[in-house]
Amino acid sequence: MALWLYRLGRFSAHRAWLVISAWVLILGMVGGAAALFMGTMSNNFQIPGTETQQMADKLKADLPEASGGSGAVVFTTTNGQKFTPSQEKAVSAALQTVTTVPTVKGVIDPFTTAATLADAKAKLTDGSKQLSAGEAQLADGKKTLDATSAQLAGGQAKLDAGQAQLDAKKSQLAALPAGSPQAAAASAQLSAGQAQLDAQKAQLSAGQAQLAAGQANYEASVKELSAKKSELATGIRSADAAAGLKFVSDNGKAAIGQIQFTESMNGVTPANRQLVQDRLNTLDSSGITVSYSKEITEDVSALFGAAEAIGIAVAAAVLIIMLGTLIAAGLPLVMAIVGVAIGVGGTMALTGVIEMSSISPMLALMLGLAVGIDYSLFIVNRHRQQLFEGMAMRESIAKATGTSGNAVLFAGLTVVIALAALSVTGLPFLSVLGLAAAATVAVAVLIALTLTPAILSLMGRRVISKRSWAEHEKVRQAHDAAAASLSASETARHDDAANIRKSARGWGGLVTKHPVISLVTAVLALAVIAIPAAGLRLALPDGGSEPVDSSAYHAYTITGANFGEGMNGPIIVVGSLPAGLDQAQATALNLDVADQLRKVPNVKAAIPVSVSKNFQTAVYQVIPAEGPASASTVQVVHDLRAEGAAIKADHNVTIGLTGQTAANVDVSAKLGAALPPYLAIVVGLSLILLILVFRSILVPVLATAGFLLSLVAAFGGVVAVYQWGWLGGIFDVANPSAVLSFLPIILIGVLFGLAMDYQVFIASGMREAFVHGQDAKQAVRTGFQHAAPVVTAAAIIMTSVFSGFIFSHLTMVRPLGFALAFGVLIDAFVVRMTIIPAAMHLLGKSAWWIPKWLNKVLPDVDVEGAKLVALTDSAPSHGRHLEPAAEPENVPAG
Repeated sequence: MALWLYRLGRFSAHRAWLVISAWVLILGMVGGAAALFMGTMSNNFQIPGTETQQMADKLKADLPEASGGSGAVVFTTTNGQKFTPSQEKAVSAALQTVTTVPTVKGVIDPFTTAATLADAKAKLTDGSKQLSAGEAQLADGKKTLDATSAQLAGGQAKLDAGQAQLDAKKSQLAALPAGSPQAAAASAQLSAGQAQLDAQKAQLSAGQAQLAAGQANYEASVKELSAKKSELATGIRSADAAAGLKFVSDNGKAAIGQIQFTESMNGVTPANRQLVQDRLNTLDSSGITVSYSKEITEDVSALFGAAEAIGIAVAAAVLIIMLGTLIAAGLPLVMAIVGVAIGVGGTMALTGVIEMSSISPMLALMLGLAVGIDYSLFIVNRHRQQLFEGMAMRESIAKATGTSGNAVLFAGLTVVIALAALSVTGLPFLSVLGLAAAATVAVAVLIALTLTPAILSLMGRRVISKRSWAEHEKVRQAHDAAAASLSASETARHDDAANIRKSARGWGGLVTKHPVISLVTAVLALAVIAIPAAGLRLALPDGGSEPVDSSAYHAYTITGANFGEGMNGPIIVVGSLPAGLDQAQATALNLDVADQLRKVPNVKAAIPVSVSKNFQTAVYQVIPAEGPASASTVQVVHDLRAEGAAIKADHNVTIGLTGQTAANVDVSAKLGAALPPYLAIVVGLSLILLILVFRSILVPVLATAGFLLSLVAAFGGVVAVYQWGWLGGIFDVANPSAVLSFLPIILIGVLFGLAMDYQVFIASGMREAFVHGQDAKQAVRTGFQHAAPVVTAAAIIMTSVFSGFIFSHLTMVRPLGFALAFGVLIDAFVVRMTIIPAAMHLLGKSAWWIPKWLNKVLPDVDVEGAKLVALTDSAPSHGRHLEPAAEPENVPAG
């Protein structure tokens, strides 16, 4: 591999303009593709197959009007007083203008809604009074009907008695002689009595008919009153259920409006988000302050901000200090920018056909800048050293590419493996993120191996400042004067002794003089830093994680203070109702379900908000007690799902959860489950690669153990700052909460790759010295002495670039930038430059032990370029036909 890279470097140096033209053409093609095909990015972290995604799909099919995205708008008065009637009208008018913005489906006016709810409550109160009056009136009517019924029953008894008397007299009349005066008089008397009795019967029948009519009216009134009573009870239950959902605060100083969109928030363009804000910002003239939720203000179209530029400026300063000339310092920066332009440009070109989160190009940008600078720096630094030693220009470029470029290739390969392995997690957005970053790193490696040699050949000796040349010349002359009286072998021994004495000084010498103390102290220090990691809690960011001066943070805090933290993260519950229900039955059933949802601990309100036209799909809004990223809200999500079995048993309703809050919990759980297999894959593949590179068992194991220490220490720092709030004022963490849910898995992949970068550069120098005959313990010092300056500069550069993202305009990038910067700092200076040399010094020759059978099986990749060094040292600088030298004989085997 070293020989192949040597030839590649030599070709690039000899055909510089061809190589440069090829990269310019590639850059132009990628830029054109990005301009033509770039789509919108999103922060959609949904995972196919999860309950939240299934419920979202169900809503889209059954209740499309409830499936669009929404964002909150918080209104307050600038003087801190209650809203005046004119201000309320101004808010309503401004919200009405928002409905003309493309993709806006409608708005919820807080004051109109509050007035409607108050009017409904007043009607319920009035209805309750009317119902009581009607019940009293019916009771009086019932008494009257009962009295009339009793009176009619008494009249009927009297009539029956009178009829019986007349019938008895008729029997007596039959006994009298016919035609007698007594019979005629009795007959006339009986006829008069019967006529009077018949009249009374007719009067009684009329009274009975009137009573029957009254009874029928009474029963109809009872039925009507019962229906109104049931309707009133339903209204009261609905009002009670909605009592926990307020749009105007109790003190009248804050109000929440809602903007409803026709599509998901991920599909709302930055232009339309801004147009919504422009329409509402006119309220400033009315003495009203408008704050927008994170969903409305979030703009993921911009990748680069002022903070990132500061990080690059620091990196440039480090390069200038190290290389001593603006031209040399600018080369790694230009290489990194070209690599990022191609890598990120290609990523952006795919956003039109692939749904991509904003963090995907951001991570590619972050890594592309860091590794692009470092990889070119390694080659430039080796080239400069060789020029100082008197090597010919193009020969030096070729040899630097074959030696340091070899280490760059394998270091980059570990990063690519770690990032590409994100595809095996089964999380689509992580797969896209990992592949985008891996492709950018691969481009950085290719640029370092081809474009860097090409430009170095054009730069000539300007890669070294005149001052550095002069200082080197003085040192060389002093060395030549001292060696004038010595033979070549004596000079070599003298130089070796001087190098050995030099390697015993500095940090490397100190660590290897006291290896046990250095090792124990470093490990204990990292263990202490890692302690907070035991309390790591994962979630996706909410408005409380935004910068304190942002509109989203103001909206979040105002909402929490006036309406409760839970209003910032409502949970959407979707219910599947049994078939065959009418509207009244569906309403009653939904209220029953809401009552049961409200019994879940830490639920402040549960409101039925919508039902499908066929009354088979219902939507409930659940308001938790605390914010969306709090531990109690996470537990509420779990408890609601657990309550689903009881709701199914009691009401024959199947429920499922959706919405951002529930989705965040699902994403965090899925990511947590993906961590162990991902870590195993990354570590396993990289261990194989490192065994291949170093032909050793203990060095890869030691490297991996050191990475694990760096990882848990980085987690500890992230928890302390972003979850516990330590140093929150410095890092702009005003509202500490759970850590970004996909930070651990990204940190594992990226930090492992970068840690192995430094391991390759540190350990390859040690192996190179050992292969060339030095004692194993001395080889540790020699390798450290040669690699430490460039690794130190590379680590500072990488930390500077990552640190720029700690104050990024994209909030979710901030903890990731901190974790990477802190992790690189710890890994480079504590693990690679303290623990590794101390441990390898203690291990001595056994550090390079490998079983004989494995040594024979493994191909020789010669990462340190030993064959190339041996070959080119004995060949002319312009040699074209180079053959590999024999394998060094002092590499230990089992």
